[in-house]
Amino acid sequence: MFKNKGGNDKTLSRLRKKIDDIDQKIVDLLAERKKIVNSVVADKKARNLPVYHPAREENIISARRDQARQAGIDPDHVEELFRLIMRQSRLVQTGHMAGQGIKPGETILIVGGYGEIGQYLEKLFSGAGYRVRLMGRRDWPGVKRLCDGVGLAIISVPIESTVETIYRIGPHLSEKTVLADVTSIKQAPVRAMLDAHKGPVIGLHPLFGPTTSSLDKQIIVATPGRDQESCQWIIDQFSAWGAVIVMSTPDEHDEIMGIVQALRHFATFAFGGFLREKRVPLSRTLEFSSPIYRLELGMVGRLFAQNASLYAEIIFASEKRRALIKDYIATIGKYGDMIESNDKDMFKAEFDKIAKWFGPFSEQALRESSFLIDKLIERF
Repeated sequence: MFKNKGGNDKTLSRLRKKIDDIDQKIVDLLAERKKIVNSVVADKKARNLPVYHPAREENIISARRDQARQAGIDPDHVEELFRLIMRQSRLVQTGHMAGQGIKPGETILIVGGYGEIGQYLEKLFSGAGYRVRLMGRRDWPGVKRLCDGVGLAIISVPIESTVETIYRIGPHLSEKTVLADVTSIKQAPVRAMLDAHKGPVIGLHPLFGPTTSSLDKQIIVATPGRDQESCQWIIDQFSAWGAVIVMSTPDEHDEIMGIVQALRHFATFAFGGFLREKRVPLSRTLEFSSPIYRLELGMVGRLFAQNASLYAEIIFASEKRRALIKDYIATIGKYGDMIESNDKDMFKAEFDKIAKWFGPFSEQALRESSFLIDKLIERF
Protein backbone atom coordinates (compact mmCIF):
# COMPACT_ATOMS: atom_id res chain seq x y z
CA MET A 1 0.00 0.00 0.00
CA PHE A 2 1.35 3.43 -0.95
CA LYS A 3 2.02 5.89 1.86
CA ASN A 4 1.70 9.65 1.51
CA LYS A 5 4.74 11.63 2.44
CA GLY A 6 4.30 14.74 4.56
CA GLY A 7 2.80 17.78 2.89
CA ASN A 8 2.10 16.12 -0.47
CA ASP A 9 -1.70 16.07 -0.12
CA LYS A 10 -1.83 19.74 0.77
CA THR A 11 0.56 20.68 -2.03
CA LEU A 12 -1.39 18.66 -4.58
CA SER A 13 -4.69 20.12 -3.43
CA ARG A 14 -3.29 23.64 -3.66
CA LEU A 15 -1.99 23.03 -7.19
CA ARG A 16 -5.28 21.49 -8.28
CA LYS A 17 -7.12 24.50 -6.87
CA LYS A 18 -4.93 26.76 -9.00
CA ILE A 19 -5.74 24.66 -12.08
CA ASP A 20 -9.45 24.87 -11.27
CA ASP A 21 -9.18 28.66 -10.94
CA ILE A 22 -7.42 28.90 -14.30
CA ASP A 23 -10.03 26.65 -15.92
CA GLN A 24 -12.78 28.90 -14.56
CA LYS A 25 -11.04 31.93 -16.04
CA ILE A 26 -10.83 30.16 -19.41
CA VAL A 27 -14.58 29.45 -19.32
CA ASP A 28 -15.30 33.05 -18.31
CA LEU A 29 -13.16 34.31 -21.20
CA LEU A 30 -14.97 32.02 -23.64
CA ALA A 31 -18.28 33.40 -22.39
CA GLU A 32 -16.98 36.94 -22.87
CA ARG A 33 -15.78 36.02 -26.35
CA LYS A 34 -19.23 34.64 -27.17
CA LYS A 35 -20.83 37.97 -26.22
CA ILE A 36 -18.51 39.77 -28.61
CA VAL A 37 -19.28 37.19 -31.31
CA ASN A 38 -22.98 38.03 -30.88
CA SER A 39 -22.14 41.69 -31.52
CA VAL A 40 -20.20 40.64 -34.62
CA VAL A 41 -23.27 38.70 -35.81
CA ALA A 42 -25.46 41.78 -35.40
CA ASP A 43 -23.02 43.86 -37.43
CA LYS A 44 -22.75 41.21 -40.16
CA LYS A 45 -26.53 40.94 -40.33
CA ALA A 46 -26.87 44.68 -40.72
CA ARG A 47 -24.34 44.76 -43.56
CA ASN A 48 -25.12 41.34 -45.13
CA LEU A 49 -21.54 40.15 -44.65
CA PRO A 50 -20.58 36.45 -44.94
CA VAL A 51 -19.93 34.34 -41.85
CA TYR A 52 -16.68 32.79 -43.08
CA HIS A 53 -13.65 35.04 -43.53
CA PRO A 54 -10.74 32.70 -44.41
CA ALA A 55 -7.97 35.33 -44.41
CA ARG A 56 -9.04 36.56 -40.97
CA GLU A 57 -9.10 33.03 -39.54
CA GLU A 58 -5.68 32.10 -40.93
CA ASN A 59 -4.21 35.34 -39.55
CA ILE A 60 -5.60 34.45 -36.13
CA ILE A 61 -4.15 30.94 -36.28
CA SER A 62 -0.72 32.22 -37.34
CA ALA A 63 -0.71 34.77 -34.50
CA ARG A 64 -1.76 32.18 -31.90
CA ARG A 65 0.91 29.74 -33.10
CA ASP A 66 3.56 32.45 -32.71
CA GLN A 67 2.28 33.19 -29.22
CA ALA A 68 2.42 29.49 -28.35
CA ARG A 69 6.05 29.20 -29.45
CA GLN A 70 7.01 32.24 -27.41
CA ALA A 71 5.22 30.78 -24.38
CA GLY A 72 6.88 27.38 -24.77
CA ILE A 73 3.61 25.62 -25.69
CA ASP A 74 3.09 23.16 -28.55
CA PRO A 75 1.78 25.37 -31.45
CA ASP A 76 -0.11 22.41 -32.96
CA HIS A 77 -2.05 21.98 -29.72
CA VAL A 78 -2.87 25.69 -29.60
CA GLU A 79 -3.91 25.70 -33.25
CA GLU A 80 -6.27 22.76 -32.69
CA LEU A 81 -7.78 24.52 -29.68
CA PHE A 82 -8.39 27.78 -31.54
CA ARG A 83 -9.75 26.07 -34.63
CA LEU A 84 -12.29 24.38 -32.35
CA ILE A 85 -13.16 27.75 -30.78
CA MET A 86 -13.52 29.42 -34.21
CA ARG A 87 -15.57 26.51 -35.52
CA GLN A 88 -18.00 26.93 -32.64
CA SER A 89 -18.05 30.68 -33.26
CA ARG A 90 -18.92 30.11 -36.93
CA LEU A 91 -21.69 27.70 -36.00
CA VAL A 92 -23.17 30.28 -33.64
CA GLN A 93 -22.95 32.91 -36.38
CA THR A 94 -24.37 30.54 -38.98
CA GLY A 95 -27.30 29.75 -36.69
CA HIS A 96 -28.07 33.44 -36.29
CA MET A 97 -27.55 34.17 -39.98
CA ALA A 98 -29.83 31.32 -41.08
CA GLY A 99 -32.74 33.69 -40.69
CA GLN A 100 -31.01 36.49 -42.56
CA GLY A 101 -32.40 37.04 -46.06
CA ILE A 102 -30.58 39.14 -48.63
CA LYS A 103 -33.89 39.71 -50.41
CA PRO A 104 -36.52 38.67 -47.83
CA GLY A 105 -39.99 38.32 -49.25
CA GLU A 106 -38.71 37.37 -52.70
CA THR A 107 -40.61 34.48 -54.29
CA ILE A 108 -38.59 31.37 -55.10
CA LEU A 109 -39.74 28.40 -57.16
CA ILE A 110 -37.96 25.09 -56.62
CA VAL A 111 -38.64 22.71 -59.51
CA GLY A 112 -38.11 19.25 -58.08
CA GLY A 113 -38.79 20.72 -54.67
CA TYR A 114 -40.13 17.48 -53.20
CA GLY A 115 -36.78 15.72 -53.58
CA GLU A 116 -34.18 15.65 -50.81
CA ILE A 117 -32.11 18.59 -52.09
CA GLY A 118 -35.25 20.51 -52.98
CA GLN A 119 -36.57 20.06 -49.44
CA TYR A 120 -33.23 21.15 -48.01
CA LEU A 121 -33.23 24.33 -50.11
CA GLU A 122 -36.85 25.02 -49.19
CA LYS A 123 -35.94 24.90 -45.50
CA LEU A 124 -33.01 27.27 -46.00
CA PHE A 125 -34.91 29.88 -48.00
CA SER A 126 -38.13 29.70 -46.00
CA GLY A 127 -36.20 30.11 -42.78
CA ALA A 128 -34.66 33.32 -44.14
CA GLY A 129 -37.99 34.94 -44.94
CA TYR A 130 -38.42 33.98 -48.60
CA ARG A 131 -41.72 32.84 -50.06
CA VAL A 132 -41.03 29.39 -51.48
CA ARG A 133 -43.13 27.45 -53.98
CA LEU A 134 -42.46 23.78 -54.67
CA MET A 135 -43.11 22.12 -57.99
CA GLY A 136 -43.18 18.39 -58.69
CA ARG A 137 -43.99 16.18 -61.66
CA ARG A 138 -47.73 16.45 -61.09
CA ASP A 139 -47.69 20.25 -60.96
CA TRP A 140 -47.04 21.01 -64.64
CA PRO A 141 -50.68 21.81 -65.38
CA GLY A 142 -50.33 24.77 -63.00
CA VAL A 143 -46.91 25.87 -64.21
CA LYS A 144 -48.06 29.31 -65.34
CA ARG A 145 -49.45 30.14 -61.92
CA LEU A 146 -46.39 28.75 -60.13
CA CYS A 147 -44.02 30.86 -62.27
CA ASP A 148 -45.95 34.10 -61.83
CA GLY A 149 -43.92 36.72 -59.94
CA VAL A 150 -40.98 34.41 -59.26
CA GLY A 151 -37.63 36.11 -58.58
CA LEU A 152 -35.59 32.90 -58.63
CA ALA A 153 -36.35 29.52 -60.20
CA ILE A 154 -34.12 26.64 -59.13
CA ILE A 155 -33.99 23.41 -61.13
CA SER A 156 -33.39 20.56 -58.68
CA VAL A 157 -34.19 17.39 -60.62
CA PRO A 158 -32.13 14.30 -61.58
CA ILE A 159 -29.33 14.95 -64.07
CA GLU A 160 -31.01 13.05 -66.90
CA SER A 161 -34.14 15.21 -66.54
CA THR A 162 -32.43 18.58 -66.07
CA VAL A 163 -32.11 19.81 -69.66
CA GLU A 164 -35.64 18.73 -70.58
CA THR A 165 -37.03 20.42 -67.46
CA ILE A 166 -35.17 23.65 -68.25
CA TYR A 167 -36.69 23.81 -71.73
CA ARG A 168 -40.16 23.14 -70.33
CA ILE A 169 -39.97 25.81 -67.62
CA GLY A 170 -38.10 28.48 -69.59
CA PRO A 171 -41.04 29.89 -71.61
CA HIS A 172 -43.08 30.46 -68.45
CA LEU A 173 -40.49 32.63 -66.67
CA SER A 174 -40.27 36.41 -66.68
CA GLU A 175 -37.13 37.92 -68.18
CA LYS A 176 -36.42 39.33 -64.70
CA THR A 177 -36.41 35.88 -63.10
CA VAL A 178 -33.04 34.37 -62.26
CA LEU A 179 -32.86 30.79 -63.54
CA ALA A 180 -30.46 28.44 -61.74
CA ASP A 181 -29.79 24.72 -61.52
CA VAL A 182 -28.12 22.67 -58.76
CA THR A 183 -27.01 19.57 -60.66
CA SER A 184 -23.49 18.13 -60.51
CA ILE A 185 -22.72 18.86 -64.17
CA LYS A 186 -22.75 22.35 -65.58
CA GLN A 187 -22.00 22.50 -69.30
CA ALA A 188 -25.29 21.10 -70.63
CA PRO A 189 -27.58 22.73 -68.03
CA VAL A 190 -26.03 26.20 -68.42
CA ARG A 191 -26.24 25.97 -72.23
CA ALA A 192 -29.88 24.92 -71.96
CA MET A 193 -30.73 27.73 -69.53
CA LEU A 194 -29.12 30.33 -71.79
CA ASP A 195 -31.08 28.95 -74.74
CA ALA A 196 -34.44 28.51 -72.98
CA HIS A 197 -34.49 31.70 -70.91
CA LYS A 198 -33.75 35.31 -71.87
CA GLY A 199 -33.14 36.51 -68.31
CA PRO A 200 -30.32 36.06 -65.75
CA VAL A 201 -28.74 32.60 -65.60
CA ILE A 202 -26.38 30.96 -63.12
CA GLY A 203 -25.30 27.37 -62.58
CA LEU A 204 -24.84 26.17 -59.00
CA HIS A 205 -23.37 22.95 -57.65
CA PRO A 206 -23.66 22.45 -53.87
CA LEU A 207 -20.91 20.00 -52.87
CA PHE A 208 -22.85 18.64 -49.91
CA GLY A 209 -25.85 16.44 -49.28
CA PRO A 210 -29.28 17.05 -47.76
CA THR A 211 -28.18 15.71 -44.37
CA THR A 212 -25.75 18.60 -43.86
CA SER A 213 -26.63 20.29 -40.57
CA SER A 214 -24.94 23.60 -41.33
CA LEU A 215 -23.55 25.41 -44.38
CA ASP A 216 -20.44 26.32 -42.37
CA LYS A 217 -17.52 26.09 -44.86
CA GLN A 218 -19.58 23.95 -47.25
CA ILE A 219 -18.56 24.54 -50.86
CA ILE A 220 -20.89 25.73 -53.61
CA VAL A 221 -19.49 26.07 -57.12
CA ALA A 222 -21.05 28.92 -59.09
CA THR A 223 -20.79 29.08 -62.89
CA PRO A 224 -22.13 32.41 -64.23
CA GLY A 225 -24.20 32.27 -67.38
CA ARG A 226 -25.78 35.68 -68.00
CA ASP A 227 -26.24 38.98 -66.13
CA GLN A 228 -23.99 38.24 -63.16
CA GLU A 229 -25.09 41.45 -61.42
CA SER A 230 -28.69 40.22 -61.17
CA CYS A 231 -27.51 36.84 -59.88
CA GLN A 232 -25.14 38.20 -57.23
CA TRP A 233 -27.71 38.24 -54.44
CA ILE A 234 -27.98 34.46 -54.62
CA ILE A 235 -24.22 34.08 -54.14
CA ASP A 236 -24.34 36.62 -51.31
CA GLN A 237 -27.18 34.66 -49.68
CA PHE A 238 -25.28 31.38 -49.57
CA SER A 239 -22.19 33.24 -48.32
CA ALA A 240 -24.26 34.81 -45.55
CA TRP A 241 -25.28 31.30 -44.50
CA GLY A 242 -21.62 30.32 -44.14
CA ALA A 243 -20.93 28.61 -47.48
CA VAL A 244 -17.71 29.04 -49.43
CA ILE A 245 -18.38 30.07 -53.04
CA VAL A 246 -15.97 28.84 -55.71
CA MET A 247 -16.35 30.59 -59.06
CA SER A 248 -15.74 28.57 -62.21
CA THR A 249 -16.71 28.16 -65.83
CA PRO A 250 -19.00 25.27 -66.79
CA ASP A 251 -16.16 23.63 -68.75
CA GLU A 252 -13.67 23.82 -65.89
CA HIS A 253 -16.27 22.63 -63.40
CA ASP A 254 -17.13 19.51 -65.38
CA GLU A 255 -13.49 18.65 -66.03
CA ILE A 256 -12.52 18.90 -62.36
CA MET A 257 -15.69 17.20 -61.11
CA GLY A 258 -14.91 14.28 -63.38
CA ILE A 259 -11.89 13.65 -61.15
CA VAL A 260 -13.20 14.87 -57.80
CA GLN A 261 -16.52 13.08 -58.00
CA ALA A 262 -17.00 10.58 -60.82
CA LEU A 263 -13.56 8.93 -60.87
CA ARG A 264 -13.22 8.92 -57.07
CA HIS A 265 -16.69 7.42 -56.59
CA PHE A 266 -16.05 4.77 -59.25
CA ALA A 267 -12.71 3.78 -57.71
CA THR A 268 -14.42 3.44 -54.32
CA PHE A 269 -17.25 1.46 -55.90
CA ALA A 270 -14.75 -0.90 -57.55
CA PHE A 271 -12.84 -1.45 -54.31
CA GLY A 272 -16.09 -2.21 -52.47
CA GLY A 273 -17.07 -4.62 -55.22
CA PHE A 274 -13.73 -6.41 -54.94
CA LEU A 275 -14.14 -6.80 -51.17
CA ARG A 276 -17.57 -8.30 -51.75
CA GLU A 277 -16.32 -10.67 -54.47
CA LYS A 278 -13.63 -11.95 -52.09
CA ARG A 279 -16.12 -12.17 -49.21
CA VAL A 280 -13.71 -10.23 -47.02
CA PRO A 281 -14.74 -10.35 -43.32
CA LEU A 282 -14.90 -6.60 -42.71
CA SER A 283 -15.28 -6.72 -38.94
CA ARG A 284 -12.33 -9.06 -38.59
CA THR A 285 -10.09 -6.91 -40.79
CA LEU A 286 -10.82 -3.94 -38.52
CA GLU A 287 -9.41 -5.89 -35.57
CA PHE A 288 -6.13 -6.16 -37.45
CA SER A 289 -6.21 -2.72 -39.01
CA SER A 290 -4.24 0.44 -38.51
CA PRO A 291 -6.24 3.66 -38.06
CA ILE A 292 -5.53 4.66 -41.68
CA TYR A 293 -7.12 1.42 -42.96
CA ARG A 294 -10.15 2.04 -40.77
CA LEU A 295 -10.38 5.56 -42.19
CA GLU A 296 -10.10 4.30 -45.77
CA LEU A 297 -12.62 1.51 -45.21
CA GLY A 298 -14.91 4.03 -43.55
CA MET A 299 -14.94 6.12 -46.73
CA VAL A 300 -15.79 3.01 -48.76
CA GLY A 301 -18.61 2.06 -46.40
CA ARG A 302 -19.89 5.65 -46.47
CA LEU A 303 -20.49 5.37 -50.22
CA PHE A 304 -22.61 2.24 -49.87
CA ALA A 305 -24.68 3.75 -47.06
CA GLN A 306 -26.13 6.20 -49.58
CA ASN A 307 -28.33 6.23 -52.67
CA ALA A 308 -27.23 4.12 -55.65
CA SER A 309 -29.21 6.22 -58.15
CA LEU A 310 -27.44 9.41 -57.06
CA TYR A 311 -23.99 7.93 -57.66
CA ALA A 312 -25.07 6.33 -60.93
CA GLU A 313 -26.11 9.79 -62.16
CA ILE A 314 -22.78 11.28 -61.13
CA ILE A 315 -20.61 8.54 -62.64
CA PHE A 316 -22.58 8.11 -65.88
CA ALA A 317 -23.42 11.81 -66.31
CA SER A 318 -21.57 12.35 -69.60
CA GLU A 319 -19.54 10.64 -72.28
CA LYS A 320 -16.44 12.52 -71.07
CA ARG A 321 -16.83 11.07 -67.59
CA ARG A 322 -17.24 7.57 -68.91
CA ALA A 323 -14.17 8.03 -71.14
CA LEU A 324 -12.18 9.23 -68.13
CA ILE A 325 -13.14 6.15 -66.14
CA LYS A 326 -12.19 3.90 -69.05
CA ASP A 327 -8.76 5.57 -69.11
CA TYR A 328 -8.47 4.86 -65.39
CA ILE A 329 -9.34 1.20 -65.95
CA ALA A 330 -6.69 1.04 -68.70
CA THR A 331 -4.10 2.41 -66.26
CA ILE A 332 -5.07 -0.26 -63.73
CA GLY A 333 -4.57 -2.81 -66.52
CA LYS A 334 -1.05 -1.51 -67.12
CA TYR A 335 -0.24 -1.87 -63.46
CA GLY A 336 -1.78 -5.33 -63.56
CA ASP A 337 0.82 -6.33 -66.15
CA MET A 338 3.49 -5.03 -63.77
CA ILE A 339 2.17 -7.33 -61.02
CA GLU A 340 1.92 -10.25 -63.45
CA SER A 341 5.58 -9.87 -64.43
CA ASN A 342 6.67 -9.34 -60.80
CA ASP A 343 8.42 -6.16 -61.89
CA LYS A 344 9.45 -4.44 -58.64
CA ASP A 345 11.80 -2.09 -60.46
CA MET A 346 8.93 -0.79 -62.59
CA PHE A 347 6.83 -0.30 -59.45
CA LYS A 348 9.57 1.74 -57.75
CA ALA A 349 10.18 3.78 -60.90
CA GLU A 350 6.46 4.54 -61.26
CA PHE A 351 6.21 5.30 -57.55
CA ASP A 352 9.04 7.83 -57.73
CA LYS A 353 7.56 9.52 -60.82
CA ILE A 354 4.16 9.83 -59.16
CA ALA A 355 5.68 11.10 -55.90
CA LYS A 356 7.61 13.77 -57.83
CA TRP A 357 4.43 14.80 -59.65
CA PHE A 358 2.51 15.14 -56.36
CA GLY A 359 5.29 17.39 -55.07
CA PRO A 360 4.67 19.40 -51.86
CA PHE A 361 1.05 18.21 -51.68
CA SER A 362 2.29 14.84 -50.38
CA GLU A 363 3.65 16.50 -47.24
CA GLN A 364 0.42 18.44 -46.80
CA ALA A 365 -1.56 15.22 -47.25
CA LEU A 366 0.62 13.48 -44.68
CA ARG A 367 -0.02 16.21 -42.11
CA GLU A 368 -3.76 16.33 -42.75
CA SER A 369 -4.21 12.56 -42.72
CA SER A 370 -2.14 12.28 -39.53
CA PHE A 371 -4.49 14.77 -37.90
CA LEU A 372 -7.51 12.71 -38.98
CA ILE A 373 -5.88 9.51 -37.74
CA ASP A 374 -5.24 11.08 -34.34
CA LYS A 375 -8.89 12.09 -34.13
CA LEU A 376 -9.98 8.58 -35.13
CA ILE A 377 -7.79 7.08 -32.41
CA GLU A 378 -9.40 9.40 -29.84
CA ARG A 379 -12.85 8.13 -30.80
CA PHE A 380 -12.17 4.43 -31.29
